[in-house]
Amino acid sequence: MERTAERTVEKKKRSSILYSKTAAPYIFVSPFILSFLVLSLYPFISAINMSFQRVVPGQTEYIGFSNFERVFNPVFFTALQNTTIYVIWTVVILTLIPMLFAIFLNHRLIMFTNVFRAAIFIPALTSVIVAGTIFRMIFGESDMAFANQVLSLFGLETQEWRYGAATAMFLMVGLASWRWMGVNVLYYLAALQNVSKDLYEAADIDGANAWQKFRNVTFPAIKPIFIFLSTITTINGFRMFEESFVFFETTSPGNIGLTIVGYIYQEGIQRNDMGFGAAIGIVLLGIIFVVSIIQLYVTGAFKKEDS
Repeated sequence: MERTAERTVEKKKRSSILYSKTAAPYIFVSPFILSFLVLSLYPFISAINMSFQRVVPGQTEYIGFSNFERVFNPVFFTALQNTTIYVIWTVVILTLIPMLFAIFLNHRLIMFTNVFRAAIFIPALTSVIVAGTIFRMIFGESDMAFANQVLSLFGLETQEWRYGAATAMFLMVGLASWRWMGVNVLYYLAALQNVSKDLYEAADIDGANAWQKFRNVTFPAIKPIFIFLSTITTINGFRMFEESFVFFETTSPGNIGLTIVGYIYQEGIQRNDMGFGAAIGIVLLGIIFVVSIIQLYVTGAFKKEDS
């Protein structure tokens, strides 16, 4: 009787949806699908629809391409210029310098590597608001600010860091680099762990120098990570908002700290012109898509590796 009951339970289990080989995969991926539909696809479609509308409180009106005709104005081009400079600096810093740090930490003679890995990852756990506040105190405008005191020690003029185009860009790039440097180092370190030591031994036997070993052994192994980080850094750079907001909040002198996403915030939220803000967002999406495709093509991501 007990065996019969067990068999009955087993048959019920096999006949249930959760044990169905056809339905089970869809059930397991359904949380992702639902979150994608609600949090990504629906807002994307709504933004496209809104970009063709004039949206004011209590009134919505379709106005065709009028919002897109307004996008390409001097303020937008200033924001685009600032964002592009920021992207270039962050891509260079956050792809090349972490690579050098990772190679250094991966050397067999370096001790306490786990301590270094934990230490360089801590900034990524810090809130951008907290980090930005600390940066504003360090790079304050007064002569007593820490950065200005350091400049004074070397006989250099003190700076009003947030009121110059070059120094403002330095603050934004510096904050982003400080936060994400450690994360990118860990990406490279993970890739370096998979490089066979036999390849380095063979290179030593062939008489290869340090540069030749890097070019022919190390870089091919970490190239996928390099492409990934450069692409992700580019995308994050174009959609940057926090680093600008934490230093300049809503406005900056001469728009020296204005980014494209900051411009969307100004127009869509502060001035309550959601249709125009949505149009700027769609243009930004197109810029990111084109730049990412070009970048992937240049870095060889679309090329098939030789078998």
